[in-house]
Amino acid sequence: MILNLSKIKTEALLLFCKDLIDSYIDKEEHLFNIDEELDSYINKISKDMLKQINIATLPTKYYIENRNHYRIKAVLNAYNFINKELTIELKKGKAFNPSMLYFSFLAVWFKELDKESKSKEYIYFTIYPYTNVYDKLLINIKDEKFKLLNIKMLEIAEKVVYKLDKLSLKA
Repeated sequence: MILNLSKIKTEALLLFCKDLIDSYIDKEEHLFNIDEELDSYINKISKDMLKQINIATLPTKYYIENRNHYRIKAVLNAYNFINKELTIELKKGKAFNPSMLYFSFLAVWFKELDKESKSKEYIYFTIYPYTNVYDKLLINIKDEKFKLLNIKMLEIAEKVVYKLDKLSLKA
């Protein structure tokens, strides 16, 4: 079987981002003490991204039920690779910002590495104006601790995505 490894890795990354967004979206508890306008902005962007990720991927149940199918197995292997690498980068107990992390994953994969730039199914992610969000979450932040945390998320995303790009999914 011939697999498009870039598409497999893209799908795995989107699934991982979907899980990150699901971990905090619409929760009563706020992860950080940020102003309401920024919180609202992050939630709006996250809901838009989640909607597009759901369009570009299959329901979670499908991946679980078909985990032995060669293509789905490859997607789940790439997903597990991302999870393992992220666990290494996020030392136990360290604070992290899931919204900046998923956003950085997508920006590095689709913009910096230019993955899937010719694929219609991922067009939303390739044309998204990532710089607008970076401005909001990096440049226009007054809280230095939150800004440093966001920079750390970007650095972690770069490390993990570069490793994912080099990943060989041979059985």
